[in-house]
Amino acid sequence: MSRLQLPPLSLYIHIPWCERKCPYCDFNSHAAGADLPEAQYVQTLLADLAIEQGRAQDRPLQSIFIGGGTPSLFSAVALRTLLDGVRVRIELAGDCEITMEANPGSAEAERFASYAEAGVNRLSLGVQSFDDQCLAALGRVHDSSQAHRAIDFARRAGIANLNIDLMHGLPGQTADTAETDLRHAIAAAPDHLSWYQLTIERNTAFWSHPPLLPDESRLADIQDRGEAIIAAAGFENYEVSAYARPGRRCRHNLNYWEFGDYIGIGAGAHGKLTVPATGAITRTEKRRQPDAYLAAEDGDYTAREFDIPGSERPGDFMLNALRLSNGVELALFPERTGLGLGCIESRLADLEARGLLALENGRVHTTATGRRFLDDVVGEFL
Repeated sequence: MSRLQLPPLSLYIHIPWCERKCPYCDFNSHAAGADLPEAQYVQTLLADLAIEQGRAQDRPLQSIFIGGGTPSLFSAVALRTLLDGVRVRIELAGDCEITMEANPGSAEAERFASYAEAGVNRLSLGVQSFDDQCLAALGRVHDSSQAHRAIDFARRAGIANLNIDLMHGLPGQTADTAETDLRHAIAAAPDHLSWYQLTIERNTAFWSHPPLLPDESRLADIQDRGEAIIAAAGFENYEVSAYARPGRRCRHNLNYWEFGDYIGIGAGAHGKLTVPATGAITRTEKRRQPDAYLAAEDGDYTAREFDIPGSERPGDFMLNALRLSNGVELALFPERTGLGLGCIESRLADLEARGLLALENGRVHTTATGRRFLDDVVGEFL
């Protein structure tokens, strides 16, 4: 066994309401009613954080991610109260990255300047497509003109770090229309792109009534053409579906992928915390239903809490680390898992011999072949 070391700390805040539930979405999100309980929810989030703050173990927050749902349904006043309350409870690093997810609805976009004033310095826009037919098929509540307008609002609000979420492999999409979609996104000059294929997940409307999606050949064409276009535009593909301009990698997600720590607050939020003194790595899950979370008695916001056993830590670590294009330093494995490298050396050597992993300069990463079969590679450590 190696001694666990405290990794960097992040905070994830979940806001579970949307204007309307999208048919492909399997996240913990719920259609908002006429009276959104934002004030009560913010106070509950801060009460939750007050219970969790001891787990920070004197570490400042390197990043905050406000996700959903649609956090931009909340007013700027609510967001300022929330972020001010976080600062009172846990120190923020001087360069803390504060990301907020937002949808391109015009009413939300007009709030962007106020969100920036409250402390949000990175915005992630859920555009998904610039094609109105695709947006309709996805059940989105905005159109392409609103998407372009939201991007303009974000820049005028002083948001210097902008991510655009874009999906491909959409109902009725061809390689040409997917390329057009991607070129619209790149023309908007974002700092970061999350470009990923639509998948049909359980417990969604699409699972019950699946749309007709492009076949495997067309999907491969879309992927190949898209990757070439993104690379030519100066983006680095640093993670499976994440592309960044220099210096604009998402620090919050990097902390996940490098097996860092994060506190999770909000309905259904997950957390992962390291306790070097006991050798424990603990996962937390908050009450999933918003009503149950809001009504939790005596601050009992947690639905489940458990320690990750040593036997599962290699799989958990590699599931995250091998998503990164250049992998991770092998020295992180004992630091973040408390296990010696000896427990994975034979599997690393076997995967390297099979041409699926590369070990060089103290780092481990997938080869081009290994990346195509990432699930199989990760499965060797589970």
